[in-house]
Amino acid sequence: MTDSCCPEYAAMTRRGLFTGVALAGTSTLFGSTLLTTAASAAGVARSVLVVVSLRGAADGLSLVVPHADPVYYSARPRIAVPSSALLAKDGFFGLHPDLRPLLPLWQAGRMAAVHATGLPVANRSHFAAMEEVEDADPGSSARVGWLNRLLGTDGDRSPLQGFAVGGGVAPTSLLGPEPFLAADDVDDLRIAGDDEWDPQGRRVRSLQTMWDGAPAELGGAMRSVFRAIRDLQPVRQTPAGPANGASYGSSDLGRALQTAARVIKGNVGVEVLTVDHGDWDMHTNVGTLEWGRMQNLTKQLGSALAGFFTDLGSHGDNVTVVVLSEFGRRVKENANVGLDHGHGNVMFVLGAGVRGGQYYGTWPGLSGQLDSDLVVTTDYRAVLSEVVAARFDVSTASVFPGYTQAESLGLMRSS
Repeated sequence: MTDSCCPEYAAMTRRGLFTGVALAGTSTLFGSTLLTTAASAAGVARSVLVVVSLRGAADGLSLVVPHADPVYYSARPRIAVPSSALLAKDGFFGLHPDLRPLLPLWQAGRMAAVHATGLPVANRSHFAAMEEVEDADPGSSARVGWLNRLLGTDGDRSPLQGFAVGGGVAPTSLLGPEPFLAADDVDDLRIAGDDEWDPQGRRVRSLQTMWDGAPAELGGAMRSVFRAIRDLQPVRQTPAGPANGASYGSSDLGRALQTAARVIKGNVGVEVLTVDHGDWDMHTNVGTLEWGRMQNLTKQLGSALAGFFTDLGSHGDNVTVVVLSEFGRRVKENANVGLDHGHGNVMFVLGAGVRGGQYYGTWPGLSGQLDSDLVVTTDYRAVLSEVVAARFDVSTASVFPGYTQAESLGLMRSS
């Protein structure tokens, strides 16, 4: 967290952002990055979806630059990304040059961007917008996230249900009735007392003897814990280091995605992983390609995602990644070389099923007034719905209640 973010986001300290809600998942905290996993029946994953949330409202106009819209350059005389530096340029858009590590994925048709996406109605409160995006069920008072509803579509109940270990809080998208695992670290997942001072395993056997026949709810929870520890053993046996010469960089995001890759390679049936990466709230010092926070975080994003897919190797053939943020930034730069809260943003989709190497969405045109936003022309649920339908073959109506997509983006191939 830095001093350049807004008071609301600053008040959402890392403890405030990532704690305060009862956990039912596996959460591992890496500095400013939170990783959460949710497991299906052990060893059976329909598909794997990784949702990377850029907390703090990343500036999509810097990540994917509309170089052919003249207002972009007139509204940002000090921080605009030069057209000549952009990558993967078409006649209108181009990628930030610090996303260069992702260029091979783009060129291979494994990465796409959808611009001018977001909530149907602007919400400039970080916390409220995160809740709204991750509930994806406007008008409902039920605190059930869209990823939890997705997990509930197959009727399976994870043996990890009800198992929570350690700190950190799962994102709203995973909260709900479907169980998921919680822990500080994959290597720390063990029964208390199961350590080097009990080489014969007597403590664990005693606990199992005590709880195996217990009929009460607590007895069932303990049995779930024993099963979860057993089923996660392949993940702990998977080397922690990256494979295939992958390099994630040294960021929190890189470390979180490295652990995500280890969980996926462990092949225990994990279907959904979320990675929350903070610090994208830039009211000051967005900077240029030579200095500032945007170039630094964009480098982290590019290196971490590229390292993730390199590390996964063939495991990546079943993995789709969605990158999104709670809202975007204003079109016009402010007096502090920063950007204030806006509305529309860009979403990235990478990996399995994506028709990549191109930009999607309807461009609304920019206005350079002080309070101008990037107007949203694509509901963010349209992107998520296409990913869910293509990769999980389920009714999107059960995952995104009340939402009907008017027209397909054509973003995804069927499985």
